[in-house]
Amino acid sequence: MTITAIVQARMGSTRLPNKVMRRMLGVPMIELLLNRLSQSKQIDRIILATSQDKRNQPLVSHVRGLGYEVYQGSEDDVLDRYYQAACLVQPEIIVRITGDCPLIDPEIVDRAITTFQESKVDYLSNTNPPTYPDGLDVEVFTFTALKQAWQSASQSHQREHVTPYLRDTSKFKLLNINHTEDRSDQRWTVDEPEDFEVIKNIFEHFVPRHDFSWLEVLDLQRNQPKLFVANQHLIRNEGAIIGKGQKLWKRAKRVIPGGNMLLSKRAEMFLPDQWPAYFSKAKGCQVWDLDGHEYIDISIMGIGTNILGYGHPEVDEAVRKTVDAGNISTLNCPEEVYLAELLVELHPWADMVRFARTGGEANAIAIRIARAASGRSKVAVCGYHGWHDWYLAANLGNESNLAGHLLPGLEPNGVPDSLRDTVYPFNYNHFDELEALVQAHDIGVIKMEVCRSEQPQDGFLEKVRKLASDRGIVLIFDECTSGFRETLGGLHKLYGVEPDMAMFGKALGNGYAITATIGKREIMEAAQSTFISSTFWTERIGPTAALKTLEIMERTRSWEQITQTGKAIASGWRKLAEKHNLNIQIAGLPALIGFSFASENHLAYKTLITQEMLAQGYLAATSVYVCTEHTDEVVDTYIAKLDPVFGLIKECEEGRNVMSLLRGRICHSGFKRLN
Repeated sequence: MTITAIVQARMGSTRLPNKVMRRMLGVPMIELLLNRLSQSKQIDRIILATSQDKRNQPLVSHVRGLGYEVYQGSEDDVLDRYYQAACLVQPEIIVRITGDCPLIDPEIVDRAITTFQESKVDYLSNTNPPTYPDGLDVEVFTFTALKQAWQSASQSHQREHVTPYLRDTSKFKLLNINHTEDRSDQRWTVDEPEDFEVIKNIFEHFVPRHDFSWLEVLDLQRNQPKLFVANQHLIRNEGAIIGKGQKLWKRAKRVIPGGNMLLSKRAEMFLPDQWPAYFSKAKGCQVWDLDGHEYIDISIMGIGTNILGYGHPEVDEAVRKTVDAGNISTLNCPEEVYLAELLVELHPWADMVRFARTGGEANAIAIRIARAASGRSKVAVCGYHGWHDWYLAANLGNESNLAGHLLPGLEPNGVPDSLRDTVYPFNYNHFDELEALVQAHDIGVIKMEVCRSEQPQDGFLEKVRKLASDRGIVLIFDECTSGFRETLGGLHKLYGVEPDMAMFGKALGNGYAITATIGKREIMEAAQSTFISSTFWTERIGPTAALKTLEIMERTRSWEQITQTGKAIASGWRKLAEKHNLNIQIAGLPALIGFSFASENHLAYKTLITQEMLAQGYLAATSVYVCTEHTDEVVDTYIAKLDPVFGLIKECEEGRNVMSLLRGRICHSGFKRLN
């Protein structure tokens, strides 16, 4: 009987790119694998099956140079790729080996083939259940069975992993071979950098031999366990159960501190070990992950950047025209003048504008200008104002100072101790706290959010305005989050209280980077007495996007739409809580609405919501940045899907163990250092 081994390998591994061509003992790892596999006494022919992706060309060239046949097929339909490779020779028996198993043992392969022939089954493996170390995996099946799977398999995972249809459909005779001792706890495969380290240790120990047996490796593990320590924390076959986004997130944390650039977007903040983490496409309120799964975003919508939804056609078209015309040059872009004039028109109390690209920058700009204008350096703050030293200095000496301002547990490491006693926090609606700070310190600047989780009470904003005026203090309203959510412009317009300065970000460019600091002329002119300047604050895309975004907002009265939608979402939450007799607290602007459970298990419940809603096709937790694409139908369907999850939470409140429902760790709350 003709027997062909088809080795499945490619360069585009999500967790360890180019792993099969990484050099070990001076040669690519795939060469070591093929060398060991070629020692099989039963196999007549070896073919490498890879994809048509151009990244695989070094692999293709090298393997062909070694004298082996190579077939290049589909990147995603691996079953088709594998079947087409088999069609090159149409063998009676196929042996499937994966390129991440360089320690493949020819004796195990031959035993599997012999047992397969003697038992007359359709499919045989040594992994169901596994008793051999991970990395010695062998599957044997008939060409006829493979052809039937190729013709019949329709589910995505059946096309992506070659043999699930053979194993799971009950249409084939199956057999598993076992070792006398269960050593499935050993990890000898290569999916992560730690795996590569372990395999490299093994080959270097046996050099110059390449033909050592797996039992010799097992003896090595018993005698020199330190060589095997690096990857022992990794989970067997994790790659088959986690998505591309989760794999890339693990990879990211090796090269990016914390994994990404924004704390609020870390996977651990949502659903550790399960969150898709990365997107391939976004449109309206829909997001597609790297595996092509589609989700409705009833969550943070880019952290509040897209009031008009993702990829608004008019905004994107304006940006495309700017890209075609040129984004940056030695000369300035005229759009920044037009945008400055428009923002002053929307806020008649203001006279001048400075632009940046991020909220943290806008906050730092505003503080620098205000300090220069007032001639005093001490600042009183209320709310969240970014990551810069001036703000985090509030935690010097007491790391809990900002705990009530969205940053619990934040250590001010790296912030110069010389900034101690320059920033003093006060709580919203506690005018007495602010008044005491002003009495005790030479406060030159008051910076605060107009409103976030609660409404102003007892004339709070008016009192702050009067205090600032009476003491010659510069009053700054941070509207990076609240701007354009209840008015066309700053939220302060709703309350009729005018600051000396205000900042806008997030929604200003509907997903494109642009922030603005506006203020009264006598204060903003102080920018000329200090150095505030940056090359990419002069690019053209941000102002272009902002101009078009503001035009659409005014035309559609977007702030009214998202406010009404937010109220409808809050009403849906209340009805679910009443139906299931749960105690929840709802807080925030209608267009930035959230709820929490009055329970010690509130984080576990939040995690459960995210887990169950993700399975239903939603990115959702306990807060929503509302956009105009959140239609009545979207909201109604979302509330209906959330209903049974509230039911589960009620069961947990009555005694069911919430941890038994979770398929991973509980989400993080606030700032945590990620390892």
